[in-house]
Parts: sequence; structure tokens; C-alpha cells
Amino acid sequence: MANRPVHFIWLLDCSYSMQGEKIARLNYAIREAVPEMRAVAHDNPAAQLLLRTVTFSTTARWHHQTPVPVDDFTWQDVEVDGTTNLGEALHLVSRELQSPPMPQRALKPVLALVSDGVPTDDWKAGLKAVDATPWGRKAVRVAIAIGHDADRSVLQEFLANPELQPLDANSPKQLAAAIRWASTAAVKAASQPVAGSGDPLAKQPFAPPVLDDDDDDDVW
Repeated sequence: MANRPVHFIWLLDCSYSMQGEKIARLNYAIREAVPEMRAVAHDNPAAQLLLRTVTFSTTARWHHQTPVPVDDFTWQDVEVDGTTNLGEALHLVSRELQSPPMPQRALKPVLALVSDGVPTDDWKAGLKAVDATPWGRKAVRVAIAIGHDADRSVLQEFLANPELQPLDANSPKQLAAAIRWASTAAVKAASQPVAGSGDPLAKQPFAPPVLDDDDDDDVW
């Protein structure tokens, strides 16, 4: 049987509050996670992992618009600029979660949201647009809260599952661990065909790890 696509989409907060070490560590963490994503993809040969990225600041834009197979993917660093238009980013992604362009034979897509602040536009309208799509409802969702100023209630609502919690990344060490876990565990979950209806994550909770931070003094 031909392998089935798994579309993995990063949604990355690139507002000014991410400037400095946060954005540098985010770029580094995702770059370092790509080889691990390749390894997971190779362990699931029935699935074809395709990556792309949306950034959001004063506007939202595709950083990698065309889905790229993980074996061919090279991370290109993102930069900071402006406010936090999460809603616009969600609208962009929602257009890709229709069928077409999403193929009917695809496996569950992965939506990975990373933010350190509070949205500055109508994010709820964007989230409704995602939830209104067939693939948005099926998606494996993960959320990473960078620092104590991140709006965890927004990230929780994005997850759309009361059994899931955003990952807290309050230091560079925790961010690296969160990116690594989101990149690999989410791909594993998405790569498994689901028998029957319902949300597989609700039946088998997609529990995030406890990220130890005891020996990291560099806290955001």
C-alpha cells in the first residue's frame, strides 16, 4: 500500500516579545528536532511526513508554504516583527485543512502552536475556522507556552481537548524538550490509522511529559 501523507504545520509566534534568546532558542530547537522527526517517519513507513510553517506577528504568513517531505526539509530561521496576530495564522491554516487541498487519503494532520504572549487579533474567529474544517477537527494538536506571560487559556482552547494541557517552556532547556516531544510524539500519534470514529487522543490521552527545570538557571 502506498504511504499516506501526514501534514505537520508549525504555527510560530514571532512577535517582538520573542526577540533575543527566545527566538534564537526556538530556531535552534526546531532545527535540532528535524533529524528526530526523520527517525520517527522512518519508523512509520506507511506514513509520509510533510512539514511546513506559519509565522504570526503583525501579519501571518507562510514561512514554508509548500509541504516538504521531512527527508528534504531544511529549517530556515524565523525572525521577530510586531504584534501577535494568531487569528490570522489560524485562518491561513484553515484553508489548507479543506479537502482539497488536503487529500482524502491523508492521515491526521498535526498542528503545533508555539506562543509566548496574548493574541492581538480575533483569534477565536480563526480557531472557529479551523474547527469548521474536516481535517481541523481530526488534527493532532499540541501547544507550547513560552514563559510565564503566555496566555495558557488560549492555548488550552486551541487544544480542544480537556485531557490535554499546553507544555510549559519557562527556560531554554524546557523549550528544547517541549519542541522535541511535540515533534516526535505528535508525529507518532498522527501516523497511526484510527479504527472507528471519535478522537483517539480522548481515549488514549496524549499526555505531555513533566519537563524538569531544576538545573537550568536561565528562566524566562
